[in-house]
Amino acid sequence: MPALLGFVFFGLFTPGPNVILLTSSGARFGFYATLPHLFGVVLGVGITAFATGLGLGWLISTFPVLKLALAAVAAIWILWMAWGLWQAGPIPQRNVERPMRFLEAVLFQWVNPKVWAVALAATAYVDALSPWQKALALGLAFSGTNLFVCLFWTYAGSLLSTLMKDETVRIVFMRVMAVGLAVFSGLVFL
Repeated sequence: MPALLGFVFFGLFTPGPNVILLTSSGARFGFYATLPHLFGVVLGVGITAFATGLGLGWLISTFPVLKLALAAVAAIWILWMAWGLWQAGPIPQRNVERPMRFLEAVLFQWVNPKVWAVALAATAYVDALSPWQKALALGLAFSGTNLFVCLFWTYAGSLLSTLMKDETVRIVFMRVMAVGLAVFSGLVFL
């Protein structure tokens, strides 16, 4: 179990769509306003890992058309979110902007290629278990570890909020985050 937790930690802690989105949201909307997004990520990642352990990961690996469809949906969704970050205006002027909602964050995990890649690789750590044990071990390891990862990145982003009061800094930060997301959208096909 320690090896699995270490692998999951490093797999989820490194930059990817969730890290970029939570850091950006923490910086833009604040720590507390981002909590529904954060908890949605934690639950969604756990559900994805659980489903992978039950055999959904095997299904995606076995049928390339499913993997391609998942990658295409993921790339489109990630590009759409990157475009939103690129266009992000100051909060007082654009009241329509808000942090990602809980359910949106849960659902995003189903097309988050990084989560799928880490979950598929993590199955090697629990290969000797039955499918239900495998699913439970992966789901708990991913959700439990990801809670701390998400709290870290959201809080780190919220610390940047004072810098975001400067319009130039805010624009540069949001556009760097948008470019990071857009680049990641192309990596889903690798």
